[in-house]
Amino acid sequence: MSSIGKLMKQAARMQQQMEQIQADLAKRTVDASTGGGAVKVTAKCDGTLSSIKVDPQALNPGDAQLLEDMLLTAVNQALSQAKDISNAEMGKATSGFSLPGLG
Repeated sequence: MSSIGKLMKQAARMQQQMEQIQADLAKRTVDASTGGGAVKVTAKCDGTLSSIKVDPQALNPGDAQLLEDMLLTAVNQALSQAKDISNAEMGKATSGFSLPGLG
């Protein structure tokens, strides 16, 4: 088989792997919480949020800024974890794929 044929076959296999990984990542979740569990965020590893839970005890109108800060922190932690997992999984699919002349 020619080098181009091998490269095309390898690229098609990698594309299939990446599509499967993306589907799996959409189902995989991570959790993050702040404020001793007052705010809990669940993110999917495809970069979307699936839930935000707030303990009713944290809903003091005088502490709105604190609650907002806890929400931001938990959301950013969950999305960061999700991104790390996504990058690691996608990296597995692309490892070993080399283009002639680029490596």
